[in-house]
Amino acid sequence: MYLWVKAIHLMAVVTWFAALFYLPRLYVYHAIARDKGDEQAITYFKTMERKLYRGIMTPSMIIVLIFGGWMLYLVPAWFSQGWMHAKLTLIALLIAYHHVCLIYLKQFDQARCTKSHVFFRWFNEAPVIALIVIIILAVVKPF
Repeated sequence: MYLWVKAIHLMAVVTWFAALFYLPRLYVYHAIARDKGDEQAITYFKTMERKLYRGIMTPSMIIVLIFGGWMLYLVPAWFSQGWMHAKLTLIALLIAYHHVCLIYLKQFDQARCTKSHVFFRWFNEAPVIALIVIIILAVVKPF
């Protein structure tokens, strides 16, 4: 049973991270279109962003949390290990990042977002760093 739970968890992780990487990239292009006044592109980006966030990103995050929690239930000894505490902290930060993406989604939808495309290029790097550290923690279990 554990291996099936882990497999589904990992599939959802891949999907969630793909969306975490792609949505801020859409924000980069949306900000560029906004600055150029390209209304047709803006409408296109709003649709893509909404569908990505609601149809892929949020459901995959929920599956990650359910199946990750299930794995912790199956192996409760991990709660006593430092690497798991660090990993769970990073996951909490990723959940916060996920919700900040929603804030920007709503701001773009209402034409209130004033962040630049350069800001979103940097904003896009946070989940990359988190993924690298989470993989090292989960595979190497350094402490």
